[in-house]
Amino acid sequence: MFLQEAVRQTTDLQQPLKALDLCAAPGGKSTLLQGMLHPQSILVANEVIKSRANLLADNITRWGAENVIVTNNDPRDFARLEDYFDLMVVDAPCSGSGLFRRDPEAVTEWSYENVILCSQRQQRILADALPALKPGGVLIYSTCSYAREEDEQIMEWLMDHFEMENLSLTIDPSWHIITTITEQHKAAGYRFYPDQLKGEGFFIACFRKKGTAHPPKKIKQQITLVPQREIARIRPWLKDAEGHMMMEHQGEVILLTPQTAEELPLLQKNLYLRKAGVKAGQLTTKELVPDHQLALSTCVAEDLPAISLTLDQALHYLRKDELQSGTDRKGWTLIRYNGMNLGWAKVLQNRMNNYYPKEMRILKDV
Repeated sequence: MFLQEAVRQTTDLQQPLKALDLCAAPGGKSTLLQGMLHPQSILVANEVIKSRANLLADNITRWGAENVIVTNNDPRDFARLEDYFDLMVVDAPCSGSGLFRRDPEAVTEWSYENVILCSQRQQRILADALPALKPGGVLIYSTCSYAREEDEQIMEWLMDHFEMENLSLTIDPSWHIITTITEQHKAAGYRFYPDQLKGEGFFIACFRKKGTAHPPKKIKQQITLVPQREIARIRPWLKDAEGHMMMEHQGEVILLTPQTAEELPLLQKNLYLRKAGVKAGQLTTKELVPDHQLALSTCVAEDLPAISLTLDQALHYLRKDELQSGTDRKGWTLIRYNGMNLGWAKVLQNRMNNYYPKEMRILKDV
């Protein structure tokens, strides 16, 4: 929650930004950032661990925005994008002492040796990724550790080895956040203690990168757009058909904001992309077969055929059970619960096919 305050105080949210959430899984920070940023901004949400990157992509799908790109890269890969990002959020892997209250078992796993290991890993992550932050750009660094080796000493290390200036924040005393000042550079960081406020142990500090920016890289490669003759078939599925770029990729239609579409070739060239924009579906000779991502997105038209379910029916749908249609209308239909889209079903003559993704279904009875 405090990340929002830190971003608000250090960046101009009225301007389009290129933002990176470097250690993004499971996605809470990324969805927060996407909701805050200017609509023409681009957010890259990265996770180095493949399994966690898949979880991140699923949660970004549920958020439903077109201007988010999920990547599965080591921090060193971002050095290829020199002076690219306006905002970089690094919620670094840490020893986790701030979670002792929530997870008492974490106490038994803690060691000073692990603190030192985490501090070295944090330095490596920051050193590898910082070339991608443009001069004038903002770095927000955080941990859930109380260790000075992972907090204040990392602040001093950043200012010793990189052209970084500390940004102090305005803190309301009623928030009970503790301001900490480093010994050498007198830089301000912020500590959160569970006995002082509602939440777990946390540390955050903000910096601005100094220096002169290099000219931005440009490449001639462009995305492959959906042929104009096919766009008319896609428009009825969308809330604002004119506001999207429609990319064709391996037989599927991907929806992107114009700004994301412009930057995508450069990101594709330098990073491994797990997900980009919103997958609208697959164009066949007869129809658009809609994708689950479209159902959950902010792009989908609000006047499409839909069936509203009770709670019990919705749980059956999410388990991918068979459903009774209860409608004479045939074809693709949105499935909703309490006004929220859950996914697609296709109503046929004598049955309704459940198109909820198999890999996302509920496996246990609740």
